[in-house]
Amino acid sequence: MAKNYTPHRIAFYIGIIVVWQITAMTGLWPDNVFPSPYEVAEDLAYGAADTSLFYGIVTSMWRLAVGLAIAIAGGIVLGIFMARVEVVNQTVGSLVLGLQSIPSIAWVPLAILWFGLTDGGIIFVTAIGAIFAVTINTYTGVKNINPHFIEAARNMGAKGSQLVTAVLIPAAFPYMISGFKQGWAFAWRGVIGAEILFSFLGLGFLLNAGRSLNDVSQVIGIMLVIMGIGLAVDGVVFKKLEDKVMSRWGLR
Repeated sequence: MAKNYTPHRIAFYIGIIVVWQITAMTGLWPDNVFPSPYEVAEDLAYGAADTSLFYGIVTSMWRLAVGLAIAIAGGIVLGIFMARVEVVNQTVGSLVLGLQSIPSIAWVPLAILWFGLTDGGIIFVTAIGAIFAVTINTYTGVKNINPHFIEAARNMGAKGSQLVTAVLIPAAFPYMISGFKQGWAFAWRGVIGAEILFSFLGLGFLLNAGRSLNDVSQVIGIMLVIMGIGLAVDGVVFKKLEDKVMSRWGLR
């Protein structure tokens, strides 16, 4: 039976908040440098009351969803081509490995030049930051498919797009899930980083606004929101999807 670590996690985070509050109450640093949890929560409450926080969350999540969808679609296609066509693997594959080493934030200047200060630029940074992780994991998944399965499918008449959708993608899906999970993490960092530099709505914009106003409470509060969304999506969406896929494929 799987252990339930939820009570331990709750106690751990409560302990962090208690230590944080006690440290703030000692007065070692002024409030404008080290705000208390109460002050951070109060700042978030103000943001929720004037709807700026909710609007920032919705805006960032919309950009993330569009960018990640583009990355997943493009990464699957590119990964399958790399795995099935050796010429593509030897040429485009090496380029993908090189581009993966470029941080998402490094694409921002190019995005501004190409798209201007628009949603398109932020979505571009989001997609480009995630696509290579999806590509490489899809490639690995397809490469690890037993060749006999593919040959058997061909003998039964599967070919072209039917072979891809009925054999390659289902067989490689456990690897692809890992790629989606990594891609989501890169995309989330990319969208926030782009919003900070674009200064164009979203949670990154609110983070930068707090910095401009010397409002440390807002900066920490938005960082906690970003972290909370990351934990929620990873734990609620990808963890459950990963467990379901692994269980169905008999890997757990």
